[in-house]
Amino acid sequence: MTLEVGVVAVQGDVSEHGDAVRRAVANHGEDAVVHEVRSAGVVPDCDLLLLPGGESTAISRLLEREGIGEEIVAHVEAAKPVLATCAGLIVASRDARDERVETLGLVDATVDRNAFGRQVDSFEAPLDVAGLDDPFPAVFIRAPLIDDVGDDVDVLASWDGQPVAVRDGPVVGTSFHPELTADARIHDLAFFENAEATP
Repeated sequence: MTLEVGVVAVQGDVSEHGDAVRRAVANHGEDAVVHEVRSAGVVPDCDLLLLPGGESTAISRLLEREGIGEEIVAHVEAAKPVLATCAGLIVASRDARDERVETLGLVDATVDRNAFGRQVDSFEAPLDVAGLDDPFPAVFIRAPLIDDVGDDVDVLASWDGQPVAVRDGPVVGTSFHPELTADARIHDLAFFENAEATP
């Protein structure tokens, strides 16, 4: 089986996410065709979708201007999985606490942009993630803080007492950058272990 994968390609680690999802798909004996999403009309044909990091205000502006945002919402309403990382999580959230960011409301959570600090405050940490047997080498770069989650949101991982990975139905969001390691388990968790995504 060949899966159609969309990576919202405004900015961020587009090729790295593509490589990671190909590894995750291959681990299940399937193939993936990765499409870079820069305009409307691509998302409706995708089985899996990634919202990478970058600059959340720029991402949200492009999604709104190009009509991609409403297609992503429809993708989630159809119970198709999404992995939203770092700035992608900010855009996917209910509230980014920043009026410049037009959020999609896909994850019932409030997210504080750059709460972990500036670029120089970036770090890597072994993270215990629900559903994974061994710690995941999480890379935090100007990471957002998930400081409030709804009752139906599952917290998959926390760092220093704060959620850094969550699942809301078919959407998995992370404060960190799972694509910056050779470990594809977060992509696997988002796309192949998503029991809540069934209609």
